[in-house]
Amino acid sequence: MFRKLVLLITLIFLTAFNANAGSDGELILKKNKPTEVKDCFETINRATFAFNQALDGILFQPVASAYRVLPSPVKTGVSNSLNNLSTLVTIPNNILQGDLKKAGVNSGRFVINTTVGILGLIDVAQHLGFPEYEKEDYGQSLATMGVGPGCYLVLPVLGPSTVRDATASVANFVGGDAWYNVTVVNDTQHFSDFDYYASRVTSGIDFRAKNYDAIENLEKNSIDFYASVKSLYLQDRQQKILNTNKIIETQDDSDWEEIETQ
Repeated sequence: MFRKLVLLITLIFLTAFNANAGSDGELILKKNKPTEVKDCFETINRATFAFNQALDGILFQPVASAYRVLPSPVKTGVSNSLNNLSTLVTIPNNILQGDLKKAGVNSGRFVINTTVGILGLIDVAQHLGFPEYEKEDYGQSLATMGVGPGCYLVLPVLGPSTVRDATASVANFVGGDAWYNVTVVNDTQHFSDFDYYASRVTSGIDFRAKNYDAIENLEKNSIDFYASVKSLYLQDRQQKILNTNKIIETQDDSDWEEIETQ
């Protein structure tokens, strides 16, 4: 009951915020009309960004550096397993976006990789000719429905987001993420909340390791690292909403993997 109340309040906040924000015509990052996203909370965002940088230097950067030296098959297996878990969020969002064909394909992908692929460690579905996997989340679904993003937002630990996407992530904790349901919400006697949080931390480390050189180079060569990360994130986010691989400005898809906040 408490979770449902929190969700209701945040959804009311999101609706009201976007109604006000949309009135100046600036905050429209959605499927059919992408444009600039306003940084309403820049002072707070920069402070949070600085905190995240400090945390990265203390924790994620050293761990990611060590993770990078692991054998490639190990790293590939970890990435495959994390992608397999993320399918549990992608499938309901395929349905919400009206793409029932992709929902069916991803359901088949999950079943095959979880069983034959040994809990997703091996992407057997890819070898069987399944289309390339594209992640979807509740923020993307709201965007395809025409919901504006609200302002740019930097979350502690989780990093770049928008008001819309941060709010949409609440759906994961009220039934929208099957992995969260079987680990944290319900006592299945097979999984625990540790399994869920361990997968989230591992996802962050995997992301940091994949983008290690790109992040280091971006920080080294940026006059304003905060602004560069914001620009790159919003460009990448727009690509994912539009489901396009088109390179935007200086962005290279290989340099910026999917950020896991949902």
